[in-house]
Amino acid sequence: MSAEEKMTIEERRKYLRKMKKRYIQANKTTRGKLLDEMEVITCLHRKSLIRLMGSSLKRKPRQRHRGRTYGAEVDDALRIISESTDYICAERLHPNLGWLAKHLAQHDEIALSEHLLAQLNQISVSTVKRILKRIRQDQPRLSRRKPSPRDALRRNTPMRRIGWDETQPGHFEVDLVQHCGSHNGGQFVHSLQMIDVATGWSERVALLGRSYRVMEDAFRRALTRLPFPILEIHPDNGSEFFNAHLLHFFKEHAKIPYLSRSRPYHKNDNRFVEQKNATLIREPLGYQRFDTVAQTKAINRLYDLMWVYYNFFQPVMRLQEKIVSSTEDGELKVKRHYGQARTPLDRLCATQVLSEEQKQNLLDLREQVNPRKLRQAIYNQIETISQMPGAQEGLPEDIFQTLAQPFCLPKGVDVSVTLFFDPISLSQ
Repeated sequence: MSAEEKMTIEERRKYLRKMKKRYIQANKTTRGKLLDEMEVITCLHRKSLIRLMGSSLKRKPRQRHRGRTYGAEVDDALRIISESTDYICAERLHPNLGWLAKHLAQHDEIALSEHLLAQLNQISVSTVKRILKRIRQDQPRLSRRKPSPRDALRRNTPMRRIGWDETQPGHFEVDLVQHCGSHNGGQFVHSLQMIDVATGWSERVALLGRSYRVMEDAFRRALTRLPFPILEIHPDNGSEFFNAHLLHFFKEHAKIPYLSRSRPYHKNDNRFVEQKNATLIREPLGYQRFDTVAQTKAINRLYDLMWVYYNFFQPVMRLQEKIVSSTEDGELKVKRHYGQARTPLDRLCATQVLSEEQKQNLLDLREQVNPRKLRQAIYNQIETISQMPGAQEGLPEDIFQTLAQPFCLPKGVDVSVTLFFDPISLSQ
């Protein structure tokens, strides 16, 4: 049997686990035939197979580690060969170690002995990988860039993942979605989305650019309309969230009790908002470029309609239980059980975060709205947005015209029913 046809240890154990069921149920004559077959397939000794058939077939940890087979001269040879071939991967380097060593020895780069050549010819690709990984740690590297103040802001913010079983409303995953089209030059529209993990309540705001001024205004707009307090903001590691101005706003003005962040390059840490980015932003707006004040205002009008439709009339399912079990092959299997689908408003009303007056105001607002007309209004607004022209070259756009500050309600007004459109037009 060639080296390419040999079974790995895991493949052999998997095969033996399958054969063990037949072996246990068979009689003496059949067991002998099965052992003959297993000898041919696995290339193991018959006595070893008999012992394995009587064991659990679980691999035991090594009791005593063997010493090094390849010494420092192999490390030095691999270092020179790897450098000469511009640090190619071990899979490309391994089949050519013999002739490369001879070639470099002819040019007095390697002191090649018969013992060293024999070791280079018999070394495995996995061992080459380990040696190259170890010796490259000793090579000088370029100096790292100096940390910026923004890096310090991130380091002071804890990394975590909001649990799927969170029951207290107010823990929001936050993300920013770009609407730049096929190129990301210049200023264009972004969508800020906030998803409450416990209830599925969603907030969306369109902003032109991602400067501190428009980011603060977007959060103010969401806070004005949100009927319950925010306990946690959980964005990714983007600089639009982690700057001194916005962190000061979170702490001093918005009074956010807790700020956390996801791990870099781990999108699944923000899994709830990432999922809704596809269904609540990309699905209605697509990947078209939006870069004007008029388009920003139109998208915000669309998000105002969606605020009522998806929070009041769209039931969502929530994970209630995870059961982790292992299969016969040793693989983990996860079963997920979901609860009854309910709208975010119904989930919110089932908690204790709203007063009776707030709860009644929200329920009264839902009674006023015809969901069929609201859905048609959403699709009409999407059609209007898709036909709006983009920015013209040479004509600047004033981002201050997109701010919602003039529309914010004065103090003392019940923010639980703050809307930027007239619900009476969508009533029965």
